[in-house]
This record gives sequence, structure tokens and C-alpha cells, in this order.
Amino acid sequence: MSLFNTILEKLGFAEKAHAAPAPAPAATPEAATTHPISQVDVIAKLEDLAAKHPEKLNWRTSIVDLLKLLGLDSSLGARKELAVELGYPKDQLDDSAKVNIWLHKTVLQKLAENGGNVPPELLD
Repeated sequence: MSLFNTILEKLGFAEKAHAAPAPAPAATPEAATTHPISQVDVIAKLEDLAAKHPEKLNWRTSIVDLLKLLGLDSSLGARKELAVELGYPKDQLDDSAKVNIWLHKTVLQKLAENGGNVPPELLD
């Protein structure tokens, strides 16, 4: 499973997919994952996780904290892998600060593209 799919699963996107009616026989599984099935309130889920987390995490601006909040590997290697998975150029991975900023914004944008309710101020 890809790292981004794991993020989707942790936020309940997979639950929405399982709750949806079975696709018509002509539909392919790939097509089903491309289109949002139902909107997920990403902010509410993250706020709930943050309230229960022992650390105070700044997930709204930090990809490291966002990954920690979801219980995922937030190491530099994991972040590089996720960045490449989401389309960041492999030859530009040396600037970790730049990668982190891009990755945080891109993860939130991809969540929105997959049916997540992400406010516009977090997508800028």
C-alpha cells in the first residue's frame, strides 16, 4: 500500500469506500478510487486526534507533525518516499525544508481531491 493510501485510510477515507454500494460490473477498481465517494471532514478528524495526542502537534503547518498525529513514520526517509510518490522531483530532495513545505501543501490538496473537506486557508 502506498504511503498516501495509508494516510487516506487513517483519516477514514477507506471506511467511506467500504460503506458505499458496490460498483457496477463495468467499473474498474482504479476508477472507483479516482473519484471521491463521499466527503470526509479532514479537519474534524485531525482535531479529534490532536486532542487525544500526548504531544502538542502543529499539524496545520508541519508535515512531520501531521504524520506523527496519524501514527505514521515521519522520518526524513519516509517523507522523501511520500514526496516522490506524490510527484516531487527525485533530484531535488536535498532541501528538506522545501520538500516539507511542498509535501504538507500537496498532502492536503490530495486529501481535498479525494473527497476531503479541507478549508481553503490550508490549501494556500
